[in-house]
Amino acid sequence: MRAALWLLSLFALAAAGAWLAGNNQGTVTLFLSPYRVDMSLNLVLLIFVSVVLLVVVAQQALAALFALPKQAQRWRLQQKERAAHAALLDAISHFMAGRFLRARKSAQTALEKEALMQAAGLKLDHAVSLRTLSHIMAAESAHALQDKDLRQHHLAQAVVQAQVGTSQERQTLTEGAQLRAARWLLDDRDAEASLDRLKELPPAVGRRMVAMRLKLKAARLAGQPAMALDTAVLLAKHRAFTPAAAESLVRGLIMNWLVHLHDADAVLRMWQGLTPAQRGMPDVAAEVAMRFMRLGGSAAVVRPWLQVLWMPLQSPQMGWTPDQVVRVVRAIETSLTDPSTADARPWLARIEAAQQAQPRDPNLQYLAGMVCMRHQLWGKAQLLLAQAVKGLEDPVLLRRSWRALAELAEQRADAVQAAQAWKQAALVSA
Repeated sequence: MRAALWLLSLFALAAAGAWLAGNNQGTVTLFLSPYRVDMSLNLVLLIFVSVVLLVVVAQQALAALFALPKQAQRWRLQQKERAAHAALLDAISHFMAGRFLRARKSAQTALEKEALMQAAGLKLDHAVSLRTLSHIMAAESAHALQDKDLRQHHLAQAVVQAQVGTSQERQTLTEGAQLRAARWLLDDRDAEASLDRLKELPPAVGRRMVAMRLKLKAARLAGQPAMALDTAVLLAKHRAFTPAAAESLVRGLIMNWLVHLHDADAVLRMWQGLTPAQRGMPDVAAEVAMRFMRLGGSAAVVRPWLQVLWMPLQSPQMGWTPDQVVRVVRAIETSLTDPSTADARPWLARIEAAQQAQPRDPNLQYLAGMVCMRHQLWGKAQLLLAQAVKGLEDPVLLRRSWRALAELAEQRADAVQAAQAWKQAALVSA
């Protein structure tokens, strides 16, 4: 549409010019004594336009002639700049291909070419970024070649070069160099130094996903499970992992933290520091409760922890794995060793009701049988444990069931049944 309008306008101007030239009867007379020159107005206008065009063309030609030295200088700068960029790109490509010696050599070539341009008075707008990235690539290559001295030299040079740039360049390049340095220290298995590097970063940078991933790895390597757990929770909130992977990671970190605790008070403080979602993990709650009791903690303290898991344990759609069910059953059994406590009878009634609601569940049969045995309900214990040994798959629970049956048989003075039960327990142990 626009081209059609321009074409129409051009035709209109041509028609107007032709009409004006054809109907213009004016003349221009020049008196140059003793001569007189008469010219038509159309010719005068044509000469005027020609002179203007000639002056413009001459001016542009002179400007182009005088600009040749600057264009030549600009061309030389462009060629040198392209050579420096090509060397940096070669360094990156060689590094990605695993050719670390070539990558380091190309990065040094880029630095040399940029230095030559600077010595010649040719300054690039992005010279700071070019020098810093070249030093970083050289340091990366040196790190891959286990040359720590050269790596630290290029890292220091990268930080120095980054300080010369603008505020935005300085911030971005310095943060990138610090993150790479933390990663290198982590690869060197120096977790403490890596954490120190990460602490030097601004708080906003420390909350970035890449920084938190490094912090998680460094905290796990440094044996700081509390820090690792907090970092993993933040990463899970930022959706750095899938829900299943995040849950598995958090569970593993809590278990690792639990291994490093050697007194009941520390275990209690750890439990109080966990979130409700973490406390609701069946294997986590069971392991924390059992660790607490093994270190001398009171069973009365852990029973409220396990009571939260009681309702999911009775649900057929609980979604727990067999190992998680076994851990919860063992933790509840361990916490109910004393039948004289105030809540012993309510727990007994609760367990019996759950077992009657699911009479074919071997885990509930085992738990109800062991609790009945401690309450000296010998008949019920004998019946429930005899049913449980037929369906139990966990060797620990199965061995304990046979041992309890052997003890019950000894109480009845049934030597044959006791010997048979002890034999079955021994076979399970093997």
